[in-house]
Amino acid sequence: MVQPIYKLWQGRPTEAWHRLPQEEQQRLLGKVMDALSQAGGKELVVCSAAWSNERWPLFGLEEFPDVEAVQRHTQMLMDLNLARYIDSRTTLGTQFTLPE
Repeated sequence: MVQPIYKLWQGRPTEAWHRLPQEEQQRLLGKVMDALSQAGGKELVVCSAAWSNERWPLFGLEEFPDVEAVQRHTQMLMDLNLARYIDSRTTLGTQFTLPE
């Protein structure tokens, strides 16, 4: 049985991001969201954590149908050169059910 893959990401904007005009920031974010949809993923939540975490002021959780979808999404983000604008770290996992 194939289980959904969950991707926890944490991010912070780079200096290159801050140099982009706001219109370009919005355009890039639109492309990032398009890539997620095209890869078959969906955004579950995006959170502001700046008030509690100075290293990773943003985090989110995404769901993918399988690991191949995660790989497609990762390649699309690489094609957008997103790492130039956002430092990030990710963790992948599957749902864990505690024994009763």
